[in-house]
Amino acid sequence: MIQGIDYAAIAPPLILALAAVALLLADAFDVPRRFLGLLAGAALLLGLAAVIVLAQGDRRATFCLPTQLRGDGPRSCSYVSDDFTLLFQGIVLAAAVIVVLLSFREITEARMPAGEYYFLLLAAIVGALTLVAARDLILLVVALETLSLPVFALVALRRYDGAASEAALKLFLVSVVSAAIMLFGISMIYGATGAMHLDRIAPALEKLPADLDPVAAVGIVLVLVGFGFKVAAVPFHFWAPDVYQGAPLPIAAFLSVISKAAGFAGLAIVLALGFPSYGHVWGPVIAIIAAITMTLGNLLALRQRTAIRLLAWSSVAQSGYMIAPLAVGAHRLPEAVAATTAYVALYAVMNLGAFAVVTAYRRNATLDDFRGLARNNPATAAALAFFLICLAGLPPGVMGLFAKVVVFRATVAGGVTWLAVIMAINTVIGLYYYLAWAARLFVGPATETRPTPAIRAAVAATLTAAIVLSVAPQLVLQTVRSVT
Repeated sequence: MIQGIDYAAIAPPLILALAAVALLLADAFDVPRRFLGLLAGAALLLGLAAVIVLAQGDRRATFCLPTQLRGDGPRSCSYVSDDFTLLFQGIVLAAAVIVVLLSFREITEARMPAGEYYFLLLAAIVGALTLVAARDLILLVVALETLSLPVFALVALRRYDGAASEAALKLFLVSVVSAAIMLFGISMIYGATGAMHLDRIAPALEKLPADLDPVAAVGIVLVLVGFGFKVAAVPFHFWAPDVYQGAPLPIAAFLSVISKAAGFAGLAIVLALGFPSYGHVWGPVIAIIAAITMTLGNLLALRQRTAIRLLAWSSVAQSGYMIAPLAVGAHRLPEAVAATTAYVALYAVMNLGAFAVVTAYRRNATLDDFRGLARNNPATAAALAFFLICLAGLPPGVMGLFAKVVVFRATVAGGVTWLAVIMAINTVIGLYYYLAWAARLFVGPATETRPTPAIRAAVAATLTAAIVLSVAPQLVLQTVRSVT
């Protein structure tokens, strides 16, 4: 039962795991914190390079069932490095580089231990990279917890801040409850199908006896709970505003983009590869969750007066848009997965850019604190305005408009027209608070802000990506269609 391990396939998470340990050891020898940050960024770029190299080759898989256990069925593997996996790993690693750039100032001002910070951050990214490659339910759960557990400590790393401790406790409690529910659902699915690998669960569900059908249906719904927490979907959304406000701003950006992207990748993998025959069960559930999530997120975003809480509720609303195409169930599921993937990729650029600008301010900056920013720092103001316009889905932020058109089209094509109508109404609601924030940048007295070179680099990188994707948004859709 000894099997070989394809180290090339697992190179991206393996590189970061080794780098995380090395950074923790380097901190013990008093290596300067800025040098630790550069090492963390270099490790992420090396992982990204590994992803690019893997993308040039064929599909790879490892941790497969031994020959004597697989019988006459397909060779089932727990870790698969295919085009879909590599696309999401690329998104996660590119976003993580921006998070590291945003972390330089936060670590210095909050006097956080740099070694612990970067160790925990890279450990969480290892979980995200593994999650998007997992093809069995056990590895999915392990990856989810590897992603979640370091984040609890990262949120609370400002040890003398009561708000941070409260946010970490809230995140921990919600995570534990959702994980327990998800594990119960997995046990029900295993009891019904006798399989853990997704490529074995799918055919088993198609031939399931009628008396086990309710067991499998309930198990599938419970599995969705774990992913609902990760993507901040209703009713597992309420942790997001307080955690975003209490956490260091780079970690809030991590939760809003990287954690969410990994969660959506895991959700798409489970539904498309494991549960397609039960689309009639999870499709309506996702449709209701999507409608409530986007509506609640947008309505509560209207009431926010601080930038970080507005971004938090906006992130909840955006989750509703991302999950909406999956409401089609098994009907046109590949197209729905492609639409969700495209939205996640475009959203990552827009939202990271907004967080990059907000990081230049204090953590509890109000929207009025951004008044007159264009007079003092016109480049930063123009960048933030562009990101907000993209999030609103208005020209010249064509990438945001393109993202919404893609999910609308997939939802309508799948026959869930009523959900598309709700999406249209929510898009109009979102216009108000995005444009109201953008308008503040150009009126009122001059606002003083001093972005550090690292923050300027993060803003420049995300702005460049946003402009390129607004000029040629088809790049994303063509890429997504080729890998889904």
